[in-house]
Amino acid sequence: MRHMSSEKALNKFRKAAVCIAAVIVTVLLCACDKDYFAENISQISSDTTVSEEENSQVSQASETVSKTEKSGKTESEGNSEPEAAEELKMFINGQPVNVEWENNASVEALKQLAASDKLTIEMSMYGGFEQVGSMGTSLPREDVQTTTEAGDIVLYSGDQMVVFYGSNSWAYTKLGHITDKTADEMTELLGNGNVTITLSMTE
Repeated sequence: MRHMSSEKALNKFRKAAVCIAAVIVTVLLCACDKDYFAENISQISSDTTVSEEENSQVSQASETVSKTEKSGKTESEGNSEPEAAEELKMFINGQPVNVEWENNASVEALKQLAASDKLTIEMSMYGGFEQVGSMGTSLPREDVQTTTEAGDIVLYSGDQMVVFYGSNSWAYTKLGHITDKTADEMTELLGNGNVTITLSMTE
């Protein structure tokens, strides 16, 4: 009986020892895991902080670029208005007329004459189809045989301007054409007496 009681006590002791060892191992494992988790949490927090700093820097750089682009766009928009080009204007007895000027040396020379001061040409009726007047100087000329129509403006003999309200065929250098008058309107404008033509460069 005593032998059986001692054996039971020994078994209980062994079981208790095993349980205690198991508890100790569990505690140690938990402690290790806790330290590992704490280290990982610290590293994650550090990475997050770096990431937030990088995002902040990227955000600031993006804002700077955006402001620079907006500023550049504003300045560009402020300077986007094209400068008004100077044009050669014609007036007949003070009345403005729209002229489509030729792109040639004669017209360029005419513009230079009108640029320094208004160029005034006293015209005279001739032939029942044109008004002609001396410009007081010779311009470059490239005369070709031409059949004119109402509204045509030509250079004749290098130093005379001719404006037609009818038609004629001769060797002229074409200067331009009045585009806002019909043939009847040109006749009314030029066919009732001598006129004064004024040329000027305006913006």
